[in-house]
Amino acid sequence: MVAVLSRLPQGSRTGRLSLLGLAAAASLAVSAAALIGLGLALVVVETLDPDGGRSVGASAVLAARLWLLAQGGELRLPSGPLVLAPLLLTLGLAWGFAQAGRGIARLRAPIGGADLARTVAAVTGVHLLLTVGLALASDAPEARVGLLRTVVGATVVAVTATGWGLARESGLVAEVLDRGTAPAVARGVYAGLLTAVALCTLVVAVALVSDASGYAALSRSLGGAGAGAVGLAGLAVLLMPNAAAAVLGLAAGPGFHVGSGTSVSVHGVTLDAVPALPLLAALPDTQAVPLVAFVSQLIPVLAGLVAGTTVGRWMRDHDGGSVVAGLNGILTGVLLGLAGGLLVWVAGGSLGDGALAEVGAPPIATAIAIAAQSGIAAAVAAAVSRWRALG
Repeated sequence: MVAVLSRLPQGSRTGRLSLLGLAAAASLAVSAAALIGLGLALVVVETLDPDGGRSVGASAVLAARLWLLAQGGELRLPSGPLVLAPLLLTLGLAWGFAQAGRGIARLRAPIGGADLARTVAAVTGVHLLLTVGLALASDAPEARVGLLRTVVGATVVAVTATGWGLARESGLVAEVLDRGTAPAVARGVYAGLLTAVALCTLVVAVALVSDASGYAALSRSLGGAGAGAVGLAGLAVLLMPNAAAAVLGLAAGPGFHVGSGTSVSVHGVTLDAVPALPLLAALPDTQAVPLVAFVSQLIPVLAGLVAGTTVGRWMRDHDGGSVVAGLNGILTGVLLGLAGGLLVWVAGGSLGDGALAEVGAPPIATAIAIAAQSGIAAAVAAAVSRWRALG
């Protein structure tokens, strides 16, 4: 809706449009698009079930619960609390709110700090009302919704994504970052993080392909015929960024856990019972550390090299020489470590009580390890890249 309005001729953008009303409509549009798309996908999957599958109402409830989990929500199941955001869905929601913010900024330009705050508040307020309503509607004895955590998570997603979109489109981000070497450092962190996530996703794909028979066997054991296979594949796609974040912990050194009984690192592998998710077929089958785990140790260094090279290339003529670039490379590596630790923290969670209360990589240890490895690599790459750029 906002994207369509923002493409209207300038003469059609009149002051009669209420900024707060536009923000409320945009908030509803983003959430409705996500819920409808997710609900339709679940309904289509259920039609493949020869036994009829879930009803449309049950599919809608499941879509609402996935939507709540994607924002950091909590479901209290008989087996314990389920707190694990399907990050692909989280990223989709964040992208939608960011685009809504950008569309509003284009439509109502120029937009100042006060308007930005009011718009973010309106978008977030409407989003929270919808979140609370869906949480109450989908609450059931077998799946209680943790309202406090859900509200906090929804607030963070809406405020952060909408605020970013508004600030970026209105030029506030450029004003803040256009100082010294900040633009180059920001681009370096972004490039390094994308490189790390892409390589970690590749590691997950290689691990799954190497044990394709295990994935297929586990998928068949869960039943559901075509509906079960498609649904499990869809769940694996939604959780792929979570798996990539776990591999980031492995690549950095600390490793990751799937409950208290299963841990994977280059120092050793401990295996215990895990949930029946075909995606977990990527876990090692034996206590031996797989070769792909050793190869993954290069990821923080490669991410640092990409980040440092980006910094060196994007530094401006008056930003200094190779020494300054090297120092900025160290800063970029540290910030890359912080970003990696944050990603690991968001991607982790809990799959129940007791043995499955901890899932994912340790955020602090991962952040420190990435910062140390990427910082050194980024410093060298930035200095060399700057030296070559200056001729």
